[in-house]
Amino acid sequence: MRVDDFSGPREHMLSAQLRARGIRDERVLAAMARVPRHEFVAEELRSHAYEDHPIPIGKGQTLSQPYIVAVMLQALALDGSERVLDIGTGSGYQTALLAELAGEVFSVERLASLAHSAQEILHRLGYPNITVVTGDGSRGLPERAPFDAIIVAAAAPRVPPALFVQLREGGRMVAPVGPAYAQRLEMIEKQNGHALVTNLEKCRFVPLISDEDSLREK
Repeated sequence: MRVDDFSGPREHMLSAQLRARGIRDERVLAAMARVPRHEFVAEELRSHAYEDHPIPIGKGQTLSQPYIVAVMLQALALDGSERVLDIGTGSGYQTALLAELAGEVFSVERLASLAHSAQEILHRLGYPNITVVTGDGSRGLPERAPFDAIIVAAAAPRVPPALFVQLREGGRMVAPVGPAYAQRLEMIEKQNGHALVTNLEKCRFVPLISDEDSLREK
């Protein structure tokens, strides 16, 4: 499939995987229509880029299925003005979507090779409002805090405390929580310094790589 032949698979993704399953945020749908998901996967996997499943991107990491990405973005309810922290840059696809939806995006990736690859793709696609940093995502980016929204693309037994601290009052965070066999996607709102948690979906993410013992899967 040539690079300019992805309009059909992209439209099927939007209609069959997203709209049909309850994604209603038109800003999210428009962003997912604009961002070329196939640019973020290896050449030999591009024909599968818009299918409803995760795609390996190397180093034991994956690009999440489109529906789960859309659920997370819809839960953040971004209006375009926000300062967002993206934990787990991975391929850079979700980071690109955030750049379409928010004002400024800071993305943290533990694996330097993935961070470098994502940076190259995001630069080539022309996103000036993204900063990619190599580091431990569980620690967030305190020097750039607070953030209006935080999104986490790897699972831990509990939400990293440092991330909640860096969330602005009234802000939202979406993160997968739990072990590999029983994860749930949580939306956490910060209200009067406390966490108001809403369970969104069952899910399955790769583990969050962290130096903190309490965040490692047992």
